[in-house]
Amino acid sequence: MTTRRRARSPRGAGEILAEEIIEAAGELLVEHGDDTGMSIRGVATRVGVTPPSIYLHFADKDALLDAVCARYFERLDDQLASATEGIDDPLERALQLGLAYVRFAVATPVLYRVAFGKPADAAHPSKVDQVLAASAYTRFVDTVTELADEGLFGRDDVNDVVLELWAAAHGIASLMLSKPGLGWGDDFQRAESMLKAVCLGRAVMSAHTDCGDPETARTWLATLRPRQHERQ
Repeated sequence: MTTRRRARSPRGAGEILAEEIIEAAGELLVEHGDDTGMSIRGVATRVGVTPPSIYLHFADKDALLDAVCARYFERLDDQLASATEGIDDPLERALQLGLAYVRFAVATPVLYRVAFGKPADAAHPSKVDQVLAASAYTRFVDTVTELADEGLFGRDDVNDVVLELWAAAHGIASLMLSKPGLGWGDDFQRAESMLKAVCLGRAVMSAHTDCGDPETARTWLATLRPRQHERQ
């Protein structure tokens, strides 16, 4: 384990120390593969302070984990912003948001698992929930709202569509992490295909409300196949 020798902090350096504690805790999480190997004592040793110094900033291990995961999702928001920069088409933007989410999760498997490993408390939102609500979730809502304005969805369906898109991205990411050998294709090809199916399938269901019935959907799709053959 790496130990940092730390000189006495200057007055007013509490915020700097808190950042070092969060960084050290994140490093230990990645090194151990989960949060069981991360302890307050271990973080204190990594930073070069005593355990009581940690408790001045974080009430307990859970509070520290919450701060680490909140910082993780701040980085996710940066990735989402970068992935959608300059994309004016909201449908393409929705797809790229989902793909960026999946890519980020696959690139940071330990922190991703830890971040979603504890149940949320709706009555007392954690720092993680607050960061997601103010960043990544807002990006999805804004983009899906634009799609609703174009008529792909009803305005009343925005929250439902956001949840479905997020659930799809989360499910894909989780499956890619647990079953990497399933044949996901180069450059996340399978993930992209699945996210397209969610976005476009939801739009079709909104435009053709009867398609919620399997037999009606099958009949409607059959009318499209001759046109596809004609174009080919």
